[in-house]
Parts: sequence; C-alpha cells; structure tokens
Amino acid sequence: MKQAIVARTDLGMSRGKLAAQVAHASLSAYEDADRKTRTAWKGNGQKKVVLKADSKRTLFELADVARQHGITHAIVRDAGHTQLEPNTVTTLAVGPGRDEQVDRVTGGLSLY
Repeated sequence: MKQAIVARTDLGMSRGKLAAQVAHASLSAYEDADRKTRTAWKGNGQKKVVLKADSKRTLFELADVARQHGITHAIVRDAGHTQLEPNTVTTLAVGPGRDEQVDRVTGGLSLY
C-alpha cells in the first residue's frame, strides 16, 4: 500500500509551502478513501512518495487516469494567503491504494 503525492515544479514553491501542500493532498485523499483502504494503509506504515509534475495540466491528466481506474485521488488548490494566487492548483494525491494501482497513474514520474 502506498500514496503518491505529485507536486508542481513550475510554481517555485518554497520548501515550507511545498510541505504544506503535500500534507493537504495526503490528508484529503486519505479522507476520501474507504475505511478498508485507510485501515490497510495505516497498518502497512502509511508509505508515501512525493513526485514531480511540470504543470497543472499534468496533474489533471493524472487525476483523469486515477478516476478511470477507480483510484482514490485529490487535487489541492491553494487558498492564496501567502505565496500563490487563490485557487492555484498545487498538488495531486493518488491513493492510498495498492502499489500497482498507484504506479499505474504515477509510475513514470521522477522523485521530487
């Protein structure tokens, strides 16, 4: 079981901003997962990986693939209180889910 969080590299987010957006994405997708998946993921160490995407378009394309495969996912839009404009799409979480499922969506991406 794992979760992949895909973050945009084209926004120039600071490390702190990136960390906050990754956390928002992880929690949002976790809350959307069914109880069985949440329990299994928590019981297996809550494995996460953070990956790179070059654009908003890439995040939405990946979200579409996740949707087509029935994989839990969540897109995060920033509130715009600090570094970014309101509603800026920053991250996508895919999973938690079985490694193979998550890899179907994010397997071709590089580590952040």
